[in-house]
Amino acid sequence: MDIGDEVIIKNVETKSDLKQFVDLQFRLYKGDPGWVPPLRSDQLKYVAGAGNYLNQAGPSTKLLALKNGEVVGRLLVGINEELNHDKGLKAGYLSLFESIDDEMVSTKLLDFAEEWLKGKGMDHMKGPFSLPGGDDNRGFLLDNFKDPTMIMNTYNKSYYPRMFENYGFEKYHDVFAYISDSKNENIKRYEKLVPYAMEKNHFTVDKIRLKEIQLEMKDVKEIIDKAMPKEWLDFIPPNDEEIQLIAKQLVPYADPDLIYIARNLKGEPIGFNIALPDYNEVLSKMNGSLFPLGIFKFLYYRRRIKGLRFFVLFVVPEYRNKGVSSAIYYHIFRSAVEKGYTHVEGSTIWDYNEPMKLDIEKYGGKIYKTYRIYTKKINK
Repeated sequence: MDIGDEVIIKNVETKSDLKQFVDLQFRLYKGDPGWVPPLRSDQLKYVAGAGNYLNQAGPSTKLLALKNGEVVGRLLVGINEELNHDKGLKAGYLSLFESIDDEMVSTKLLDFAEEWLKGKGMDHMKGPFSLPGGDDNRGFLLDNFKDPTMIMNTYNKSYYPRMFENYGFEKYHDVFAYISDSKNENIKRYEKLVPYAMEKNHFTVDKIRLKEIQLEMKDVKEIIDKAMPKEWLDFIPPNDEEIQLIAKQLVPYADPDLIYIARNLKGEPIGFNIALPDYNEVLSKMNGSLFPLGIFKFLYYRRRIKGLRFFVLFVVPEYRNKGVSSAIYYHIFRSAVEKGYTHVEGSTIWDYNEPMKLDIEKYGGKIYKTYRIYTKKINK
């Protein structure tokens, strides 16, 4: 092999390295209509740990793969120590994988990640995952590379799953994106059922108060603490710092007509959701930059967003099967139609989350994208 064809792996250590880490995706996906360029400035902060829990969760390292002096691949590998401790695991996570279509590149990156995790006592690795504290970059898209990618969701090259499988990864779980539109006839049957359920089971559904976001997020944390199933191995309830981080991220982009908190008649929080307008519709017009004209495009197109993404919905155990989730869905759908939104994506729903899948399907949602998360035992 010519030495020029050798793949070299290096850690991201300098600002220049970090810029190359971010810039790779802009080169890889140039001209790809399925990919929405993020703001470069936001991505630089994101991969450095701003807006997520990367630097607090445990050790991590960012890798670059170089061939003939050019960056041709990247990967972030890390350990979420709090999650591992809570679940009794020795797992490492992989995130932000990108590569040219060359398995020498992917193999070198994954070899480095595996050795790094082995050196820290881990016995398996999983991914791709969101960075700790995030809800994006989860899994590799397996199908439907045609429909636009919604806000904070994954798009990747179609050969990425093959690269992981050829390396020895196996399916861990699939996660789904559901789609529904404003012409959904199923919603009409809830116009009478939802008020009846709310009266019978003594609860209300109210829009989130962004001006009182600190108080609202305390209620959100209380709901998550009670509602998140302990058997979910890849999730633990957010701590106080993470809740404040979510609040900080939420306020600039939230539409209060799309986020609701349900409470019983004592005022105790029993359920909530998060849904956001699909800002990817705006980002797709900006080519990764606010300047020189991006800010004007942002202000113009944000008022014309037609889609929204439904991220999460939690209901405390004692109020499940009492119409709380249906009431939240109904209020969101009604507001969305009134405000001119034409379609809703519910994602990403794990394959084992049967209650959530059934709720969405009752409302006429259909799976239109599938993402796969992989796992691999670490060779000793």
